[in-house]
Amino acid sequence: MNHLSQDKAPVLEALQRYKSMRVVPFDVPGHKRGKGNRELTEFLGAQCLTVDVNSMKPLDNLCHPVSVIKDAEALAAEAFGAEHAFFMVNGTTSAVQSMVMSVCKRGEKIIMPRNVHRSAINALILSGAVPVYVNPGVDKELGISLGMSLTDVERAIIENPEAKAVLINNPTYYGVCSNLKAITDLAHRYNMRVLVDEAHGTHFYFGKNLPMSAMAAGADMAAVSMHKSGGSLTQSSLLLVNNGLSEGYVRQIINLAQTTSGSYLLISSLDISRRNLVLRGEQVFQKVSEMAEYARTEINRIGGYYAFSSERVNGDTIFDFDVTKLSVHTLDIGLAGIEVYDLLRDEYDIQIEFGDIGNILAYISIGDRILDLERLVSSLSEIKRRYSKDKAGMLSQEYIRPQVELAPQDAFYADSESLPLNESAGRICSEFVMCYPPGIPILAPGEKITSEILEYIKYAKEKGCFLTGTQDSQVNHIQVIKEG
Repeated sequence: MNHLSQDKAPVLEALQRYKSMRVVPFDVPGHKRGKGNRELTEFLGAQCLTVDVNSMKPLDNLCHPVSVIKDAEALAAEAFGAEHAFFMVNGTTSAVQSMVMSVCKRGEKIIMPRNVHRSAINALILSGAVPVYVNPGVDKELGISLGMSLTDVERAIIENPEAKAVLINNPTYYGVCSNLKAITDLAHRYNMRVLVDEAHGTHFYFGKNLPMSAMAAGADMAAVSMHKSGGSLTQSSLLLVNNGLSEGYVRQIINLAQTTSGSYLLISSLDISRRNLVLRGEQVFQKVSEMAEYARTEINRIGGYYAFSSERVNGDTIFDFDVTKLSVHTLDIGLAGIEVYDLLRDEYDIQIEFGDIGNILAYISIGDRILDLERLVSSLSEIKRRYSKDKAGMLSQEYIRPQVELAPQDAFYADSESLPLNESAGRICSEFVMCYPPGIPILAPGEKITSEILEYIKYAKEKGCFLTGTQDSQVNHIQVIKEG
């Protein structure tokens, strides 16, 4: 790797060399560089189909890289300040699961906030690790969950000294960051590994005046969604490893679930995007921050909306704030976030990231323009003028503290039965219920179903949230653990 520099893209260059060889393909994929599927080629383009190829010696192998992918991963590790970087083509979901399974075995404890993405709880179901949930802070004005308090994490560590790891969100979907460095140092003093779900924090590694990244804080592992703010293709991510964790063992864990047919479209997009971020990231994310601040200012001038930012920092549960996130509170105009989300798409042809009970998030990144933000601002102004109403009777609380009765794996695989939602209060849930996005469970396997949770689910359905996770696609019934 000594001969490589960050202006190189080894996988891209290998694919370009391969194309120039004019190899006759008697391997998979069956579309044979697009010739066997004209409609697909016309839709995606020949440029795309000619590099949708199989693993071979000139192109290396994602499961056991020894040449160009190995070089590309080494460049990524250097760029992100890690000892090792793994290219992930099953999304950040598989990166989060690989983190947990690399440090926790069945029955071992892991400390984590309850407002994690479902992928983290899925990792508990797969591995049999047992969660010690730390309830996040809650901003009652905005109705959103925040980061973990350092005091609460310390209490959880002291009460569970046998725990193997602490998992941290950095940042949350809304842009909220916990005190990452202090929590990392604390966990390390108790010989616990620190795992960071950094799905929404790729830009922390390249932008200035942004919250601290996981690797800078000294964390042991981080799952980074390059495709979210880093510009790579959807489903491509990185798993970063530090502090002497075995590269070979982590790759074995990854290979338990990740495909053996890694897409070179995804792999090359990671390689190309890493180079782009190293060469241009600081300038790009300065522009992104400025665009987000411009949009916040204009939205707040409308009145009724509240585009919140670093003024919410409190030194603990909001230790820092990601100013590139355009999170907007909507309840004061009498509309749930999901209602504004739907109106923007259906009436104004604007697709934002998500809307929940009280907020919306417009994801601003390297491909956005001021002109598009002006259209968003003017549409929000018109929505307020046309649709605002009294906010009486609206729910405001996003986070409901769970009552955990069983470990997720035990609950998920327990004998269960289906009950109508309105008859399930008091029972233990054996599946997920969540709004997607953001994919943070309202209920997870092993948690008690309460009347407050049922009220929330009913309200979310009425407002048009897309509920997922249940066997019943209509979310009218829920799986609960059989009694007796």
